[in-house]
Amino acid sequence: MPFPMTKKSRGKSERLRVKHMPSRQEILISDHNNNPNMEISNIEISNACTKMGPRRRGILRILLPVAVLAVGATVALWLMQTGPQAKPRPRGRNTTLVEVREVAYGPQMTILSGMGTVVAARSIDLKPQVSGEIIEMNRNLVPGGHFRKGTTLLKIDPTDYRLTVRHLTTDVAKAKADLQLEQGNQLVAQKEFKLLGETVSDAEKGLILRRPQLMNLKATLEAAQAKLEQARVDLARTRIKAPFNAMVHSRAVNIGTRANEATTLATLIGTDVYWVEVSVPVSQLRWIRIPRSEKDKGALVRIHDPAAWGRGRNREGRVIRLEADLEEQGRMARLLVRVEDPLSLEPDNEGKPPMLIGAYVRVEIQGKTVTSAAAIEREFIRNGKSLWVMDSQGRLAIRPVEIAFRGTDEVLVTDGIAPGERLIVSDLAAPVEGMPLRTTDGNALKTATRRTRSHGDPS
Repeated sequence: MPFPMTKKSRGKSERLRVKHMPSRQEILISDHNNNPNMEISNIEISNACTKMGPRRRGILRILLPVAVLAVGATVALWLMQTGPQAKPRPRGRNTTLVEVREVAYGPQMTILSGMGTVVAARSIDLKPQVSGEIIEMNRNLVPGGHFRKGTTLLKIDPTDYRLTVRHLTTDVAKAKADLQLEQGNQLVAQKEFKLLGETVSDAEKGLILRRPQLMNLKATLEAAQAKLEQARVDLARTRIKAPFNAMVHSRAVNIGTRANEATTLATLIGTDVYWVEVSVPVSQLRWIRIPRSEKDKGALVRIHDPAAWGRGRNREGRVIRLEADLEEQGRMARLLVRVEDPLSLEPDNEGKPPMLIGAYVRVEIQGKTVTSAAAIEREFIRNGKSLWVMDSQGRLAIRPVEIAFRGTDEVLVTDGIAPGERLIVSDLAAPVEGMPLRTTDGNALKTATRRTRSHGDPS
């Protein structure tokens, strides 16, 4: 009869049975050994692995990442050793494309620009020298009409003046007759004085010879002749003529108007010469030739009026005077420019544009010449006093220059840049002293490279 098992002995017996119980993996392997054709699924192996002991699973978790990292490092090292090798390439120069122009020195004429107003050099208010009714008028005596010197413009009724001439002519004839009679009396008195044979004083002799009567009649004749001459002049003045080559600016009378010496008949403007009053800064007067006498020639002036004449057409004149005062508002100096035949009436000026009184025109005055200078457009002057130059090394040089004259479009440079140097005529976004440059044909860059190599090669 077996002994009854206690709780303690029963637990020990169970532990022994569990300890010697084969695992499912051992069973599967055992079955696989006994039956090689038997397949073991991954799920079964995985299930078998999950049933491993905790110690084996910990070792597996450590070894697996290490193995993956070792394999990855081996592959990366292999790729680095067997991959293509990058060959070093020389670094190119980062250059800026510019346009250049060679600088040339030589005699340069200064051109001063200004604005001016066309005014009449000669203008009069025509008035009669005799009074009377206007009975005739030249049909061209209208605003804008032209007359040559001596042309009759209008006529005052000459009837009264003709009668005066006739009356005075009679007076002159009477005075001449009286003088001739007195001259006869003079002969008779001389003969009587000789027959008398007496010695008398000079005063008595003069009375005996009737010298006072002779002088009186001569004076009367001269007075009559003077009055007659005046009457003839007044008669001639009834025809009012153009005093010079003129154009009618305005007319104030008509046929039938009663005119006297205070009546303005018309306003005339001389057509031989116009003036242009030009305003220029006082600082530019030293460049302008202003004549000091009539024999001296002033500076040549070209006059432009694009609004009236169109572009490309101009008239020429010369500076004749510098006015004594300055403009009240602009404090500018004022020059007088003389223009011959402003209306182009002479055959030599046929086809030239006519000038209009009061027109506001642009003038270009040819000033004095600078012996040696370079003419540079104002747009290439940087910061008011510098130029951009491409030096012999193909780099940017910012040069301060000396400017002798500043014109409207150009400035004259006398120092700071040498003849033959290359002036940069294109814009640079960010100019920096010494930055490398090249031209459109690449010659400048090649030259700079060639010079750099020659400097670096001792041979």
